[in-house]
This record gives sequence, C-alpha cells and structure tokens, in this order.
Amino acid sequence: MKIIEHKWEQLVDLAGVLWHQNDFREILRVVAQQAVSLLHAETALILMVNPRTQDTVKTVMREGQVVDERRFKSLQNQISGWLMLHRQPLLSPDIKKDPRLSSVNWDDVPVKTVIGVPLQIESTSIGTLILLNKAAGDGFEQEDLAYLEKLAVIVAPYLRNVQKISEYFNAPLPEAALIAKYEQVGLIGKSPRFIELLLAIEAAARCDVRVLLEGQTGAGKELVARAIHRFSSRHAQPFIAIDCGAIPASLIESELFGHLKGAFTGATHDRKGLLEEANQGTLFMDEIANLPMEVQAKFMRFLQEGEIRPLGSNKIQKIDVRIISAGSQPLPKLIEAGQFREDLFYRLHVYPIHVPSLNERSGDIPLLAGSFLKKFSKQQQKHGERFSQSILEFMQQRQWAGNIRELANFVERLVALAPPESEVIDEDVLPPDLKKQFKRIKPEAEDVHISNSLVDMLALYEQKLIRQVLLENDWNQSKSARALKLSVQNLRYRMKKLGIAMSVKKPVDESTG
Repeated sequence: MKIIEHKWEQLVDLAGVLWHQNDFREILRVVAQQAVSLLHAETALILMVNPRTQDTVKTVMREGQVVDERRFKSLQNQISGWLMLHRQPLLSPDIKKDPRLSSVNWDDVPVKTVIGVPLQIESTSIGTLILLNKAAGDGFEQEDLAYLEKLAVIVAPYLRNVQKISEYFNAPLPEAALIAKYEQVGLIGKSPRFIELLLAIEAAARCDVRVLLEGQTGAGKELVARAIHRFSSRHAQPFIAIDCGAIPASLIESELFGHLKGAFTGATHDRKGLLEEANQGTLFMDEIANLPMEVQAKFMRFLQEGEIRPLGSNKIQKIDVRIISAGSQPLPKLIEAGQFREDLFYRLHVYPIHVPSLNERSGDIPLLAGSFLKKFSKQQQKHGERFSQSILEFMQQRQWAGNIRELANFVERLVALAPPESEVIDEDVLPPDLKKQFKRIKPEAEDVHISNSLVDMLALYEQKLIRQVLLENDWNQSKSARALKLSVQNLRYRMKKLGIAMSVKKPVDESTG
C-alpha cells in the first residue's frame, strides 16, 4: 500500500489537535481513533505506563469508540511487554504463528496481523501503540509500520506532558460544572457516555480544526456542532447549518459557493453561497455523504486553498470558515463503494467525535424527558410536572430508533393526551399502540400483591432495584456493582438468579475503571 500525501498531512493536523488538549482520556481517544482510521485497522490498543510507579492505563478502540474488550487485555500485555523489552517496532503477518510470542494463549482472540510500536521519550518507555487486523482483510505492510512509527514520534510528547500540564494549568472542569455549562445550550445528561461526549466537545472547542461528527439520525449532532461553535474562538461570528441530504443535487453547488445572475436558468440575481455567509465563523454540513462527486471535488479544493469561486464568476475569493461535518452513514464504507472521495474524508476527519445514540445513554432519558415535559406543557398550557416511575422505566427500556428526536415527539404526544389539570403523566394516558409496548416491557416487580410471601416480595424488590441501577449506569456491570456495593461476580449471580436478562435492553460495552 502506498501512503498517499494526504495521510502525511494528517499527522500535521493531528499535532495541531493535540497541542490544544489537556484531558488525558481525550488524547488517548483521538490518538487511537486516528491510528485506526489512517491505517485501516480494526482495533487499536494503547497502553501507558508511569515509569516511576509502573501503574498502567489501557485503552481499546473499536469502531470509533473506546470499549472494554477484556479478551484483548492479555494480548495487549504480552505484545506491549515485547515492544518495551526490545525497544523496537513489531510487524507480524500472523501473530498466532509468530515465534517471538509463542508463549501467548490465543484462544478466542480474533487476531491475525499486528503492527506495534513503543512510545518513548528520551529513551524512556512510556507505553505502546498496537494495531490489530486490517479492516479490509489485507495484511499490514512495512510501509504501514513506518507510518505508525512517525505517528508515535508525534504523539508521545503530548501523552507525557498532558498529565503534568493539567495539574497546573487550564485543568478540565469538574463533572458537575461541565454538565451545568452544557445544559445552557440544550445538551442534557449525566451518563458516562454523555460525559465522554462533553469532554470531546470541550476539546474540539479549544482547537480551531475541522470536526467530523459520527452518529445516528436524531442523536443531536447539530446541537453538538452549535455547542462547539458557541464555546470556540469563533463564537461571535456566524454559525450556518446545511442539510446536504435535503437539497437537490443540481442546486447544492450554488447553495455552497453562490452564483452570479444568469449563471444558469433561474438565476435572476447574484447570491452569496453559504460558505461566504459563514466567513470567519462555522459551517455545519449535515449528511455530507450526500454531496455529489463533482461537488466533492470543488469542495476539496476549497479545503485545500481556502478559496471559492461562485458559479458564473471568474473571480476567486479568499474565505476563512471552520467546517463541522456530520453523517449517519459510515464514510469509509462509502469510500469502498466509490461514492465518497478518500482524500476528502481525510480532510474532514481531523477531529472525529462519536455522538452516542439514545439507546447508548438510556440513563439520561429521565432528564431529557423531564426537560421535554416542561417545554411541551408550557406550549400546550397544561400542568404536567413529572412522569410516574412506571412510565420512566418504560421509556428507559424501550428502544429509540429515532433517538432524541423520537423521544421528544413521544413526550409531546403524551402531553397532548394528558388531561389539562394532570401534574403526573402515567400509563393511563398511553394510546393503544404504546399500551401494548408498555405491557410487554413493564417489569414484573410492578405486579406485587400483598398475598406474596416475604421472600417473594424481597426478591421482586431486589430485581427492581438492580434493574434500575443497571439502567442508570447504561447497563455497565462494573459501575452498577460499585453503586450497589457488590462484586461484579455477585451482581452477575443475582441477575441470573432473578432473571434480569441483558437482552431487555442491549448493553453498551463497559468502560474500564
């Protein structure tokens, strides 16, 4: 594989991003995600070591998200040990047959090709960066390893310095202050996944680089883009948004670049394009995958040169616009299908942020639903103040294909159906279609009768309590066990005994710690 020019340029962009960061977790996320993207790997493993205490921090990145893949931890330790012992890079076409790691137990570890490099500062090993498996099924090559070595040289100083810097200067906001800050701009929540998102927004706001938001439709990507702009150095300048999927392909070039009178049929007057209107500010481009290929080429030139030429004009205009793009479809798959330019993807993919779906952050549903309840009750001149516990549990266990947008419509519908004087919204207001869902999901603990034995009633209460704590912690068993003051093993035993199945709501991967 030949490393093309834009990939080398990405290393410069990455250095610019890291320069503005002071959050250790966010630096680890960005480094791992960029390594995976630039070298088309399936998984990235970063291990950081404190040279004085030998304490370690381990990060596993898959599909753009930090996850807790326990089956990779032993593999990470073994390969990292080899890299740090030998102080040299590793390229292995088939790691399971590699004599350098013959003592490793490879059972149930889906790994074949591996490249890895030690992270070093002044001859001191501070960690390792390892990539597993090419996403396309091909093996890593020597050129990939050379590129990873260059990436490691760039990122190592930032990984070392950020902990010292954050102790003395510009420390990250405490979690409560962070939550309060973003409530002001409509970003509401407190779940672990949501806090990760806020930290990423904070980091993106500090550096003036292009951002690519990845997430499902309705997850709130435009709200995230507005927050990045609001807390950036461009906050006093325009924020312009465009949905590339809502504009006919024949008109989108004119929308972006503008046109002169007579440039095409129907162009009866000169018109500025959105890029020019957003000059000195931010342009948010939602569903950017819908840009036609010919417009992608022209947009690529704008990103390279900072210049635009309206349709029908022979004059070039210099402008300065920050681009925040978003998509609900994975752009790498569109690149493989020939529907999106690879060079444009790398230009946009300077600071990627995953916007979690509502199902990934179900612990935030009570807060979001409560906010929507106040809003729609005021609009409809009703007295709704809160939801019953059974409705809250129903909302938390229900699957939300339309994400926050669907939840807002759901709450608006319940407010419309509720009597004007009702302060509490309960299951009595549910329409027939939602009542059917409610009965299927409703926890058995709601059906407690005094005729039950004490043992049965205690079991039902325990089931309800454990289920609620799991919901509040996004089904993260480690965090739930700590909240309940149980061991993880004890929690899993009780879940099995009480019939609390993880399939009730698909759990997110547990984060470390």
